[in-house]
Amino acid sequence: MTTYRIGEAAELLGVSVDTVRRWVDAGRLPADRDEHGHRAIDGADLAAFARESGDDPDPGTGRSSARNRLRGIVTAIARDTVMAQVDIQAGPFRVVSLMSREAVDELGLEVGSTAVAVIKSTTVVVERGDDR
Repeated sequence: MTTYRIGEAAELLGVSVDTVRRWVDAGRLPADRDEHGHRAIDGADLAAFARESGDDPDPGTGRSSARNRLRGIVTAIARDTVMAQVDIQAGPFRVVSLMSREAVDELGLEVGSTAVAVIKSTTVVVERGDDR
């Protein structure tokens, strides 16, 4: 059984340690004590919580079949004559999108504005995260 300490869970969820502690204290996220007395969150419980928390209450227009939506803040925009690169920080994740300059202008994107990266891909590479 995989378990995570509060700090590890916070990193995986993209929130602060204090936020995870409040969720545990409020009973929203179950946790037990490990043999050292530290709070430990079961991996399956953390995955279920992440799934439930990740459900976007505003799924958008409903005109898209994409379900992978990351809300974040625009941190950089590099424009040239035809294309633009938009960097979005979504929790702990940096998402970089190449799009037409026209699309950036039509969306009114600027550094500091919020944006939703909608990811639709035919290939996703997944690697083990065993860095603990």
